[in-house]
Amino acid sequence: MQPLADILTNALARGDAEPTGLCVAFSGGRDSSVLLHALHGLALPVPLRAIHIDHGLLAESAGWAAHCETVCRQWQIPMQVTRVDVSSAAADGGLEAAARDARYAVFRAELRPGEFLLTAHHSDDQLETVLLRLMRGSGPAGVAGIRPFAPFGPGYLVRPLLQAGRAQLVDYARQHALKWVEDPSNRDEGRDRNFLRHRVLPLLRERWPAAPDTVTRTARLADEAVHLLDELAELDAGAVVDGDTLHLGLLRELSARRQRNLLRWFLHRHEVPPPSAAALHDGLRQLCEARADSAPRLSWSAGELRRYRDRLYLLKCHPDSEPVPESRRWDGQAPLELGSLAGQLALRQGIGGTPDVGGQALTVRFRRGGERLLQHGQHVSLKSLYQSGGIVPWMRPHVPLVFHGDELLTVGGLWYAENPPGSGVATGLEVAWTPRERLR
Repeated sequence: MQPLADILTNALARGDAEPTGLCVAFSGGRDSSVLLHALHGLALPVPLRAIHIDHGLLAESAGWAAHCETVCRQWQIPMQVTRVDVSSAAADGGLEAAARDARYAVFRAELRPGEFLLTAHHSDDQLETVLLRLMRGSGPAGVAGIRPFAPFGPGYLVRPLLQAGRAQLVDYARQHALKWVEDPSNRDEGRDRNFLRHRVLPLLRERWPAAPDTVTRTARLADEAVHLLDELAELDAGAVVDGDTLHLGLLRELSARRQRNLLRWFLHRHEVPPPSAAALHDGLRQLCEARADSAPRLSWSAGELRRYRDRLYLLKCHPDSEPVPESRRWDGQAPLELGSLAGQLALRQGIGGTPDVGGQALTVRFRRGGERLLQHGQHVSLKSLYQSGGIVPWMRPHVPLVFHGDELLTVGGLWYAENPPGSGVATGLEVAWTPRERLR
């Protein structure tokens, strides 16, 4: 068995970057205590520190934070404690997922440029993770399990103990008389991971003692396959992807497998969890094959893909469920917040001089039907303006219409009315509108 110090040294040396510092995610449990103690015993060329996250979910959490502070003070390792509130922020995966999201949000925010964030995941954790993801029907990325090294915030996320097993960490903790805290939730077999750990894995190890090592190798091979798929997606993306949109005509030229691979890559790059494999398969087919005059969409909990003019748009919201703001009066003196999609409206000095609204407040309304804008001596319908301007249909109800009395002055600052004599509005009017989703 390779000494733990050698495992750590080799793991840190195998990264694609040189660390500016090492930051341990220190829960106070046995595994992270072993990691921090073993690193403390090495002659490190960069600073070592620790971060403890207090989720506040159990009465013992304050005592765990105090324990971590005591340990770091004894070992003379700088440490910070950050408390997060996740009790009312359960994510789709429940409270446990919400706690993890909050924890990693703190790590990302606190990590320094070039610093390595180190977690104490080991080969038994890898075995559990791969098996759980297999039970959930994960693809290659899921089977790749816990990645040993990955970019993270301004630095990197590193798991240097993946070549070590739980038994080796237990032996190390006993040899060095380490003290740690025990989370009672780890004994709850109602949780999938705990059920696997306490009931299933003992049987697997009895039959296949080397299971953690072999699954770790499998995960490494799957990770290589994922990187190859990513490289293929990057090649396809060069022609198909434009920001947060995809050219549908060029996407159709790819095989169905490459389409799905590119879309998964595209969603990952935009930090949007993908839909289920079945939803992705059927939804992408409909987006590609639907008639030109239809408006297909692929909608799932994390967002939507919508089609307009042979282009697919990624939305991190569901526009049809977003309420259209109410009409309101506006003196133009301060920016006006309109809503989650409509964004913000502001009045500023234009080319013609200082805005003058004739002593009458403006009214900001939203499309009701029949609105027309005076342009070149003719009243033009909003539908014509939106179609000629390529405004996506789902944003049209959220475009602010600025009125002076009964006169429509501007459509979101995109088009302006002519100012006929006696209208009471100077040509200096200029509206700056900042929507929260793209318009074209």
